[in-house]
Amino acid sequence: MRHAEYLAHDATALAAAVASGEVSARQLLDLALAQHARVHARVNALHLLLEGPARAQLEGPLAGPLAGVPLPIKDVVQDYAGVPTGYGSRAMARFVPREHSAIVRRLLGAGAVIFAKSNVPELGLKAVTDPLAHGRTNNPWDLARTPGGSSGGAAAAVAAGIVPMATGNDGGGSLRIPAACCGLFALKPSRGRVSLAPGFGESWFGAHADGVISRSVRDTALALDVLAGPEPGDPVVIAPPPAPYVELARRDPPRLRVGFSTASPIGTPVHPEAVAAVQRTAALLRRLGHDVDEAAPAIDGAALAADYLHVYLGAVPAAIAWARAQGARADEFEPLTRVLGALGEGISAGTLTLHLMQWNRHARALGAFHQRHDLWLTPTLAGPPVPHGTGDPPPAQVALLMALVRTGLLKRLAGSALVRRAIDRIAQENLAHVPYTQLANLTGVPAMSVPLHWTADGLPLGVQFVAPFGGEATLLQLATQLEAAQPWFDRLPPIAREAL
Repeated sequence: MRHAEYLAHDATALAAAVASGEVSARQLLDLALAQHARVHARVNALHLLLEGPARAQLEGPLAGPLAGVPLPIKDVVQDYAGVPTGYGSRAMARFVPREHSAIVRRLLGAGAVIFAKSNVPELGLKAVTDPLAHGRTNNPWDLARTPGGSSGGAAAAVAAGIVPMATGNDGGGSLRIPAACCGLFALKPSRGRVSLAPGFGESWFGAHADGVISRSVRDTALALDVLAGPEPGDPVVIAPPPAPYVELARRDPPRLRVGFSTASPIGTPVHPEAVAAVQRTAALLRRLGHDVDEAAPAIDGAALAADYLHVYLGAVPAAIAWARAQGARADEFEPLTRVLGALGEGISAGTLTLHLMQWNRHARALGAFHQRHDLWLTPTLAGPPVPHGTGDPPPAQVALLMALVRTGLLKRLAGSALVRRAIDRIAQENLAHVPYTQLANLTGVPAMSVPLHWTADGLPLGVQFVAPFGGEATLLQLATQLEAAQPWFDRLPPIAREAL
């Protein structure tokens, strides 16, 4: 198999080619590694190669629906025994898990050849991928722009043609955001659909979910079949689908009631291209026979952003404390992470609990919306992928905040009105580009980003669909229909095809 043929196959087709003897798993690994070598210096999608373990895996029998398919895993939560799970941080490099996570174990059991770890922002905290530990990842469509985050390395690896699919996770949009930035498909499953065992029961109080970023809907359906299902001790056990997702995805969707909106839920500007993406998708849905009208759930977007941000901030000092217990030094964390950690330490237990209690209010409002509409359509992003450095605090501001961290003043001031206003400003500035994705995380429902729009400048810009809890099959059926009506699989950036 040549490079051009490799790019013409999704993971499902590659597995079939291995099963038929058309190509060997060793050849596929060599192709993935060769493409990584071609693009790495410019894209930096994968920060750690696991070629040794991958070659050793090829010495044994490979069986399962992904047998022989090369696959990178995200360096957050997805533990590979004997290899550090670094979370994009120098401070976390001491953590070497003794056993595979359930996700990794299931992928290996399905025959996937895990050969690398993808790049992530430190602790997976940002919607861009620029860790000091491993360097920034560039968007294959425009190297001056971000591929999104926190699964930015995964999305860049797929868009650059290294692999047809890569794993990721999503605590506030971290699968959907990079998929939208890179012209790819991603589905965030319902809470409890994919187990985080053994290391976690619920990460980020249940906001976090694991899945994949891919070039085809059927690959995502196949991956969900491999990954879905509970492990002993899981706090949430969701009802299984009535049939494999691969089979369900092939069925025509029913006539769906789709509500759409484009306004930012936090009142920030929305780029005309993002508006156009939704409007054109709404027109496509109507042509496909669905009922579409402009509608949105009755959710206070500013309150939801505050509820999300408080849990986000609360998670940072917990992660730092965990790393410190493993021997990490405070100065090994990036300055911004330390600032966020100090702000999080200043949030009282009562305040955090109050914000967690508000999640129910958003879930009830979304549930009421889904009584009238099967799906909600929005932009995935408020605009095209942003240039590197957009939204970064000025160096002088970081220096001042770090001085406050070192003296302990920032932690003591965290509960003050002044700092509360600063946190609100941080929420506005950091969520302005990604205001649509957090709702699905807080409410636990599934949501997907579908690559249906490219800007006049040739940049990808996905649209998001949100479904009721357990509605992955409906999303996959609609995505399959949209993929057939407006195919995207062969739409790759020039950097992916340059060796042809």
